[in-house]
Amino acid sequence: MNTPRPLRPLARVTSPPHVALCGALVVALLATPARSAQRLVTAGGDITEIVFALGAGDRVVAADTSSVYPATAAALPKVGYQRQLPAEGILAMAPDLVIVSDEAGPPAALAQLRDAGVRVEVIAADDSPDGASAKVRHVAALLDRNAAGETLIADMQAGLAQARADRAADSSAPRVLFVYARGAGTLMIAGRNTPADAMIGLAGGRNALADVEGFKPLTAEAVVAAQPDAVLMLARGVESLGGADAIWAQPGLAETPAGTRRRLIVMDDLYLLGFGPRLGDAARDLGRQLHPEISATR
Repeated sequence: MNTPRPLRPLARVTSPPHVALCGALVVALLATPARSAQRLVTAGGDITEIVFALGAGDRVVAADTSSVYPATAAALPKVGYQRQLPAEGILAMAPDLVIVSDEAGPPAALAQLRDAGVRVEVIAADDSPDGASAKVRHVAALLDRNAAGETLIADMQAGLAQARADRAADSSAPRVLFVYARGAGTLMIAGRNTPADAMIGLAGGRNALADVEGFKPLTAEAVVAAQPDAVLMLARGVESLGGADAIWAQPGLAETPAGTRRRLIVMDDLYLLGFGPRLGDAARDLGRQLHPEISATR
């Protein structure tokens, strides 16, 4: 907030003692920072991870089911999935601050929390290094942990710098197909403008489906046309299909260069796509799996 420029007085005026005292009290109150929230509910695995990385995990009394990292967050009482939050369940935890991702909802539940006098802060998502930094700064400001936030961002930038150095050491760009699975009945492949597309680029790969917008159902025709050198999947997705061997039984995958070499890269869900404090490490680790010759020399 811009501070108004003070008016130059025409003459010196001496205020009565009680007026001066009141003015001093107002200044003191304005200068005193608001008491930091002590009972937090978080929704969004990336948001919860940031809170813990900032050293404020001891304030979190509950989180949503996507909050699985670190282990202490996974052990917290759960208030449901972030897209289907129950206002009553959150209110039962008596929070003084609820911090949620912009995927959280439904809107009526968030409105009910606000109507009950609970402060609700929504953190915008942006699947980029700048977006990850902005998330950390926003959460850090809410928790009065600004210095800790800048430390997290510096660590993240160091990891991203290492990923860039690795890319410079090997200019090849393998074609990568990201497959999202939640059982054999839910198989999607990721095109441009998706978190997976952004991570593949940060790691020095090329999205094999870059000519497609967003997610689309996996079909044998699309997979074969993509001709990926590697398939990238989330750990829970591989588990939902019954293990790595089951991947190559999915339509078209065995008929690609990745299938011929059985080249499958599996990474933890939140680590790969959370765009949180571990973004730099995730980009570096994915890059070294795409370029194994780099990891052998680092």
